[in-house]
Amino acid sequence: MPNNSRKETPKKKALHQELIKQMLTLATSGFGLVAALAWNSLIQEVVNSYVKKLLPNGSGIISLFIYAIVVTTLAVFVTYQLSKISEKINQ
Repeated sequence: MPNNSRKETPKKKALHQELIKQMLTLATSGFGLVAALAWNSLIQEVVNSYVKKLLPNGSGIISLFIYAIVVTTLAVFVTYQLSKISEKINQ
């Protein structure tokens, strides 16, 4: 009697492939979050160390606005660059 439990059926193979795909997505997302938090800390430190010194006291809103602009600009730039890479790969 053959051992059918070790055979990988197309259904099992598809399940394994989907599992690997999801694990890759989760790992990538996790590392992306860690990288984003690291950039967040860096940008905050730059704003606190350099920008706040140039602004008068009590200018917390202005420094937060500058921080938001820097983060938004960085996000748009990275997203645009990744979109260009994705287009090249799909061609």
